[in-house]
Amino acid sequence: MGYVYDGLYIVSNYWTATGPYGKLVFMFQLNKILGQLELAPSLASSSIKSKVHSERCMVDDISQGREKMHIRAMNAIDDEKPPPFNYITSMIYLKFDNLITPSGCNCIKGCSDSKPCFCLIKNGGEIPFNKNGAILEQKAMVYECGPSCKCPPSCENRVSQHGVRYQLEIFKTESRGWGVRSRKPISSGSFICEYAGELLDDKEAEERTGYDEYLFDIGKDNGSDNQDGDKLVDDNGFAIDAARFGNIGRFVNHSCLPNLYAQDVLYDHDDKRMPHVMLFAAEDIPPLQELTYDYNYTMGQVLDGNGDIKKKNCYCGASDCTGRMY
Repeated sequence: MGYVYDGLYIVSNYWTATGPYGKLVFMFQLNKILGQLELAPSLASSSIKSKVHSERCMVDDISQGREKMHIRAMNAIDDEKPPPFNYITSMIYLKFDNLITPSGCNCIKGCSDSKPCFCLIKNGGEIPFNKNGAILEQKAMVYECGPSCKCPPSCENRVSQHGVRYQLEIFKTESRGWGVRSRKPISSGSFICEYAGELLDDKEAEERTGYDEYLFDIGKDNGSDNQDGDKLVDDNGFAIDAARFGNIGRFVNHSCLPNLYAQDVLYDHDDKRMPHVMLFAAEDIPPLQELTYDYNYTMGQVLDGNGDIKKKNCYCGASDCTGRMY
């Protein structure tokens, strides 16, 4: 975008107003200082050498109606559309069809901290969410009510299993491919989306190494996310592959100063080795700010096909960016 210097101004008045998203906005009245040279209209028009692309909607809904709200793909950089994939709203377990449904609670009217509840006991004696559906704190594991529970879908302990609730969209970034943002403000603790894909054991995940860019390791270190599909030194456990089958979570970028975090959640089975990976807001997030989480790589952890350590630069732009993703 080009800019033209138009002289010095004095702030003669200011006030506050409510902006289009309900936020407080400061408004200013500016008066130009007299005696300055005026920029000729012809010079002003010729001095702007803008290469700005007007942002366009490349895809009206990448979920193809599978989410409650349309998820647009916006691009102000070029004419590229997002890469093709199969949109899903829940995990694909493939070879893991023997998962046992956990025992449920008997809270017909919904779970409450004031009543004895099997699910609350698993969560340490309290519902991990407030009445607005915001998570109270990050925990090693959150147990939501599941298919065997007698509580209704509106139960306070059923949050992440209901899918995307915010008006999310993906957008083309300048240096990090596609990213995710919300058109509306997000409150701290709010559920954003699941990282959905195919659940693989390590052996099958290794067979896809080298070309899969969307592996999320949920083995011993549930926070490790292998977005380049390279082999991890510690390959115990399982991985979520969102390359061919995935949801909007596959587009959320890494940041050294993230505004989201990944939370392990169980509700439809009790196998702690393969939890659902749910993304929650770590802070209040204004509209159109990119949503990011920390991939939690360990330096020297990612190897190429020959067993050599790989390096990848980080372009998150955070003030305390390490400069390296791994």
